[in-house]
Amino acid sequence: MPLSAEGMVTLIQQHLNCPRSSRLPVLVVAAAYQAAEKHLGERVLPLQVHTAADKQTGALGDLQITLIDDDDVITSYEMKTRRVTRGDIDHALEKVSESGAQIDNYIFITTDVIEDDVKEYAAGIYERTGGIEVVVLDCIGFLRHFLHLFHRLRMQFLDTYQELVLEEPDSAVRQELKEALLGLRRAAESN
Repeated sequence: MPLSAEGMVTLIQQHLNCPRSSRLPVLVVAAAYQAAEKHLGERVLPLQVHTAADKQTGALGDLQITLIDDDDVITSYEMKTRRVTRGDIDHALEKVSESGAQIDNYIFITTDVIEDDVKEYAAGIYERTGGIEVVVLDCIGFLRHFLHLFHRLRMQFLDTYQELVLEEPDSAVRQELKEALLGLRRAAESN
C-alpha cells in the first residue's frame, strides 16, 4: 500500500529538518508542480543554480511558473528558511517592477513562523500593484494541502521529489541529504 499523504508530510518534514537543507523547499514546490502539471495547465521553468543570485540569472525568484504553452512567468516563488519580512516583500516587488514582467502571484514559502503583520502587509499588495497577489505560506502547510488536493498524485509527487533531490549537484544538496531521503523513505514505506 502506498504511503498516505500524512505519511509523506512526515517524511518531507523529517527531511527538511536535516542540516543544510535550504534547497529542499524549492524542490518540494517544484515536485508538486511537476506532478500536477497537466492538471494545472502550468509548468516549472528550469531551476537556476542554487548559488546564483536572481540578479545574475534574471529570475524573479527561486522557482518560476508559466502556462504550459508559454514562457512568460505568471507565478514566482521565493523560498526562505527564516521569517519573511516586509523588506523581503518590497525587494520582490522591486525585482518584478524592474523586470517589466506581468505576473499574477508572488509566493513566499518559509520554514519559519509567519508573523501576522507580514501576512497583512502581503494581503494589501494586490491593490497597490494593480493585481499582483502576494502571500506568505509555510512549506509544510503548502505540501499538506497539495497532497490532499491531488491525493491520487501523491506517489508521483514523492517520486518526482526524490528524482529532483538526487539530480541536484552536491553543492546544492549534499550527499548526506540525498542518502537521508532514501533512508527516510525506505523506513516510512517499510512500516
